[in-house]
Amino acid sequence: MHNYLDFEKPLSDIEGKIRELRKVAGDGEIIDTSSEIAKLEIKARDTLAELYSKLTPWQKTQVARHSDRPHFVDYTAALFDEFTPLAGDRKFANDEAIQAGLGRFRGQAVAIIGQEKGHDTKTRIRHNFGSARPEGYRKAVRILELADRFSLPVITLVDTSGAYPGIGAEERGQAEAIARSTEVCLKVKVPIISVILGEGGSGGAIAIATANRVFMLEHAIYSVISPEGAASILWRDATRAKDAATNMKITAQDLQALGVVDGVIKEPVGGAHRDAKAVIAATGDTIDKALQELMSKDPDTLLAERRQKFLAIGRSG
Repeated sequence: MHNYLDFEKPLSDIEGKIRELRKVAGDGEIIDTSSEIAKLEIKARDTLAELYSKLTPWQKTQVARHSDRPHFVDYTAALFDEFTPLAGDRKFANDEAIQAGLGRFRGQAVAIIGQEKGHDTKTRIRHNFGSARPEGYRKAVRILELADRFSLPVITLVDTSGAYPGIGAEERGQAEAIARSTEVCLKVKVPIISVILGEGGSGGAIAIATANRVFMLEHAIYSVISPEGAASILWRDATRAKDAATNMKITAQDLQALGVVDGVIKEPVGGAHRDAKAVIAATGDTIDKALQELMSKDPDTLLAERRQKFLAIGRSG
């Protein structure tokens, strides 16, 4: 059974009727419900397609945050062989929000970094809902430098509402850790490919998404601040998050048009959570194509193009 979002209520009603009819058939009732179920299944498919053909930015935000959406652990399990996790920043502690390690992507040795939100209460608490502390970004720096030393391409999978804003994190240098991670992304001479899986929130995302190629899933969002945060600043009212999302240009389509991201990875109708296997495969194909292109470039070119890519954002002409 799916966890339905608010705007999916028409679909929820139809699929609820289908489940009821199937239960009647399963209970051995004499009534033949097969034709009615078939009609409702067609109606459900049409309703789902219609709903997702005209999503607003706020609705895309809800889809990007869906609890059943595939996360970092799902992508690493499907896309990387011999994945070996690496832990700790060698300074203070290990941060569980940022996961990192080494593995093989379709035969190529790579370094992998990403945020993990967790899929249930226990894992969400363990991973701090994907919001990293300074130790997470210092771990990312360690992996980036390791990849540079051994000439390993870096693949980053972004899914965070933002870095953790707690007092302890600030005391241990959250802003400096984010800035340092961003700086190291700009300094390494190996290919970096980043994919925004769900949420790409502020510095917490850009710290590992300063890449040669940045892609977004179709219903992902990428923003300098969350809609709720923007609404709190602009109108002193977090409940106006819907208005903020509408005006912030946070969708994959908007950001591709603005030149912030290089491509959009299509999701199954109904979002990534309705067919995780398909969207993970599509993501793998996109990464593979970009990696093949970037591996043919020399290190100095990779470095220069990455810097120029980010310097050019927002410039007219």
